[in-house]
Amino acid sequence: MTHFQRYRFTPWLLMAPQLIIVGVFFFWPALQAVEQAFYVEDAFGLSRQFAGLANFVAVLQEPDYYQALGTTVVFSLSVALGAMAIALLLAVQADRVLKGANAYKTLLIWPYAVAPAVAGVLWLFLFDPTLGLVSAALKALGVDWNHNLDGSQALLLVILASIWKQMSYNFVFFLAGLQAIPKSLLEAAAIDGAGPWRRFWTVTFPLLSPTSFFLLVMNSVYAFFETFGTIDTVTGGGPGGATTTLVYKVYQDGFVGQDLGASAAQSVLLMILVGLLTLIQFRFVERRVQY
Repeated sequence: MTHFQRYRFTPWLLMAPQLIIVGVFFFWPALQAVEQAFYVEDAFGLSRQFAGLANFVAVLQEPDYYQALGTTVVFSLSVALGAMAIALLLAVQADRVLKGANAYKTLLIWPYAVAPAVAGVLWLFLFDPTLGLVSAALKALGVDWNHNLDGSQALLLVILASIWKQMSYNFVFFLAGLQAIPKSLLEAAAIDGAGPWRRFWTVTFPLLSPTSFFLLVMNSVYAFFETFGTIDTVTGGGPGGATTTLVYKVYQDGFVGQDLGASAAQSVLLMILVGLLTLIQFRFVERRVQY
């Protein structure tokens, strides 16, 4: 018996715990959601009736669903691009710091350790219409801030809270990417007469394209799914559904409204949407990535 034959099952044994966790907590619930999307169930799950595509038709005929879809598009683009842009700016500045660099980097990484719900509470207190420090400063500038009544302000608030929560994650990857760029390339560009701005766009940013593409995919997934806690804490989807994203609507219809079939259908549609978005990113955006 060869060495390979003797240990051929060892990799599977080492991966088994993780595979079991992924299968039980991810794939099995996903398959259950797909199955539930084709049934009409009572709120207690005691009986159900096959409905075919009726749940999908009902969801696609609902005006609130398209409002949530539009909100999700605006919210996701704002969070993903905003978090990446701010993180890249901070990473560039932190990479130039010589004294106290570790302290700056640690402070910029800390927000990622904060749970989404806790991040939402922090921003909720800052922008509270009566007690918030930021809302008081805005009022002094003549801005009447009340996200409980103004849907645009509520959406802006959850976008800012989500960006603040995610930019630390992006900062770590951008900083690592910047530190991996050979200094000799930047020095050669400087000798050729390229200024700081031109060096960034012609040398630094193209070399960061693999990192940027990875973060674009991860931030898109974050904006679609992981911002639920922030939205639920800050606005609860209001006012008037102004901050109700697709993933939050799944929660509202399924857990609050107890419409399990429609909620499952929405989760399947959301899964398809995210899959198509990821496919488009790999099909078209990855072409511009320079490895």
